[in-house]
Amino acid sequence: MQTTNLMAQAADCLRALALNEQAKERFCRDPLLRPYMRRVAGRYVAGQTVADVVRHLHGVAARGHAGSAEYVGESCRDEATANSETAVFLDLVAALAHEGLQCSVSLDLSHIGSLVDPELGYRNGRRIATAAAGAGREVMISMEGADRAANIYATYQRLHAEAGLHNVGITVPAKLHRSAQDLPRLMEYPGRIRLVKGAFLESPAIAWDRHSPELAAAYRRYARTLLGAGHACSLATHDAQLQEELAGSIVQNAEFETLHGLGAEGLDALRRRGFQTREYAIFGEEYFLYVLNRIAEEPARLFQAVVDPIGPGTAPALQPGAA
Repeated sequence: MQTTNLMAQAADCLRALALNEQAKERFCRDPLLRPYMRRVAGRYVAGQTVADVVRHLHGVAARGHAGSAEYVGESCRDEATANSETAVFLDLVAALAHEGLQCSVSLDLSHIGSLVDPELGYRNGRRIATAAAGAGREVMISMEGADRAANIYATYQRLHAEAGLHNVGITVPAKLHRSAQDLPRLMEYPGRIRLVKGAFLESPAIAWDRHSPELAAAYRRYARTLLGAGHACSLATHDAQLQEELAGSIVQNAEFETLHGLGAEGLDALRRRGFQTREYAIFGEEYFLYVLNRIAEEPARLFQAVVDPIGPGTAPALQPGAA
């Protein structure tokens, strides 16, 4: 019991650290810490560049899966940077089209300017979604902390209602209590809904605990609502029990989605059974929040995060000043 409590506390500490922008800057930029962070992140990140993730996605396609690629980053607070980061997403759209990859583009609105100005986030999101529509590709807006949910959903609705960009999908976290009201409203638009459990540290007043039976029940309920309505959806979970429970209800425009680095075997097995499947892969240098949340989700990953940077055979790559 004591070990279980300590692991839960460690997971919450990691989720809290993931939201610390000063810690992110230190771990990802400091010449002494950066090599260790890269080692930890290596199993979860598909590279640093568009070319890296394209190479990875060819492997995903060879296994029979669709892809979803995200140039990872969030909480950009400078307009010029937000615009330059938007240009990387446009390069990604062009590369996916050129390579003929069946892959959507995922993004955080705060990465492309929504914290500078919600209107900037909308404009840059519209630029990316317009380019993606022209290339026959889907854009998936990721969810961030609960304090950003209202603007994220409002921007999603604007992209459909004002810009007519029906190739835009949205991520809904089952852990937030508000999702019970949000999901029916979001289903009024034709975009794909990616249903996740939710990784961010949130107050118990507004969200279910990550490993609670209430969260599992909410996920089942929302998934069955989407499947019953025939709404385009991605059931994004690594929970094998949930996958099996929902497998019998899967409809034509529904798919299972899992994350790169968290067990390709399960996704491959679902594909062999005839289900539509998708692997989500991130690339870039701003992986701090993403990786810490991945580690926090499962206790065993805490130990793996110790082994990866300092285990046998890693020392030569971790000399002071290495990048």
